[in-house]
Amino acid sequence: MSYHEKVFSVTKKIPRGRVTNYGAIADFLALGSARMVGWALNQSHFREDIPAHRVVNSKGELSGRLQFTTPTLMQELLEKEGVEIVKDKVKNFKEHFWHPGDHLDQTLYE
Repeated sequence: MSYHEKVFSVTKKIPRGRVTNYGAIADFLALGSARMVGWALNQSHFREDIPAHRVVNSKGELSGRLQFTTPTLMQELLEKEGVEIVKDKVKNFKEHFWHPGDHLDQTLYE
């Protein structure tokens, strides 16, 4: 499985109404960096099966929003899932945060 495929696979597991960050995915995969996860997800925005809108930066900010077809699409998708956004940031970020290491079997990604 390629690095991109691993990032996409983890991203697909993020539940509706939850978010994670680039660093959490990178840490879970024990490969690359948060920036590399961002680059991988930048290649996924045209794939409807990968919920890249659920991946934010470490502060809960919608730092990837400009990579979507419109600058508000990321926020709109999160709000449809019940995640409140205020000034391009997830409100109650810790409450919505999902870490792949707490929910997935890392051996499946080695």
